[in-house]
Amino acid sequence: MIRKRGSLILCGTFLFITWNAILVLLLWGRPPSGQTGEHGQGKREVAERPTNDMVGDVLRMADTFEAELEMQRKILLQIKNQQSLWDPSNKNAPKVVVPPQLVIPILVIACNRVTVRRCLDKLLELRPSAELFPIIVSQDCGHAETAEVIRSYGNQVIHLKQPVLSDIAVRPEHKKFQGYYKISRHYRWALNQVFKTLSHSSAVVVEDDLEVAPDFFEYFQALLPLLKSDPTLWCVSAWNDNGRDGYVDPGSANLLYRTDFFPGLGWMLLREMWEELEPKWPASFWDDWMRHPEQRRGRACIRPEISRTLTFGRKGVSLGQFYDKYLRYIKLNTEFVPFTKLDLSYLKEEKYREHFEEEVYRAPVVTYEDVKQGQLKGTGPYRLQYSSKDSFKILAKNLGVMDDLKSGVPRTGYRGVVSFISKGRRIYLAPPPGWTKYDPSWS
Repeated sequence: MIRKRGSLILCGTFLFITWNAILVLLLWGRPPSGQTGEHGQGKREVAERPTNDMVGDVLRMADTFEAELEMQRKILLQIKNQQSLWDPSNKNAPKVVVPPQLVIPILVIACNRVTVRRCLDKLLELRPSAELFPIIVSQDCGHAETAEVIRSYGNQVIHLKQPVLSDIAVRPEHKKFQGYYKISRHYRWALNQVFKTLSHSSAVVVEDDLEVAPDFFEYFQALLPLLKSDPTLWCVSAWNDNGRDGYVDPGSANLLYRTDFFPGLGWMLLREMWEELEPKWPASFWDDWMRHPEQRRGRACIRPEISRTLTFGRKGVSLGQFYDKYLRYIKLNTEFVPFTKLDLSYLKEEKYREHFEEEVYRAPVVTYEDVKQGQLKGTGPYRLQYSSKDSFKILAKNLGVMDDLKSGVPRTGYRGVVSFISKGRRIYLAPPPGWTKYDPSWS
């Protein structure tokens, strides 16, 4: 919008200069006021009668010229005023008014890591609009050094502080999980601030140890309308749990999936979803709780082929669980994909499910040895079939993808299928044809 208005301003300035040049040429070149046209066939008379007062004619011409210049000066001032209104560097210019339903606040969950600066620096560097994407940092723990880092950003971010910092009463065997209880309490408070106090209609939640990709904002902006319009979706995530380098297709940065597994690690939800979840929000382990069938209710999330977030925080309440083996090797997307200009209707439930199942179960079945030894011929895709919890875990572990299940759902799974790249070929680790539902005992 700003570029378009800038072009209009330049065009107006050009027309102003051109008009004045033509005006001066006409005034200089016209005959003295009152002179008749040439005699002859079809002769024309000038409206004014000839006079012998040459000085008066010159003065009248000067007055006319001066009046015209004054009018053009006013037009030029209007052009300058419009330019100042739309100049991004003008701090006194009024903010662009964005409809509230289009605003997507970024909620950064922080505690006691001063490395939140890395997260905030990247968000501010890549953010296309402060009005569309306000950044809200909610801090728990009362850590002074971290608070000072957040304060150093001034009005570039909104700094909220969790008011209750006391320990939570837990049963003795859960004392070692005190951190998980505090995180769950903080999430509840922070999301209430975003949706109830600040009255936003959507939010993207990131933690203070995440770095974002160049098209992070573009990704969520493009998928917000789909999340709002498709009742079979309940979140959009920037994360691929199996997104390590070598396990994703580097040429498919625009490829998106539906998944039955809640990924987290940079995820968007709507206010309506929070209103559903908040009354029953758990005291601890909120992310595993999100993966229970009672919360998911058969709904899916959107996730990318290549992650739009990367975690750099090994230290935390999870004590580095999965970090050294998986998380540190996740590939962060580096290519900007113009998602807002793409047709994403293929992600709607009916169309996606039909196409996905056709591609998976039309793929030839191969053995683990074929995949592991790189003996597959052709471009793929290929289907590797599992038939039980144990067979899934053995195949997943030996092929290097995450083998844990939550309420029977494998990470990145959609209708039981896990999609990944192995030795350059697309592999679908899939249950037999006719799959109908997850078995919660597979956990």
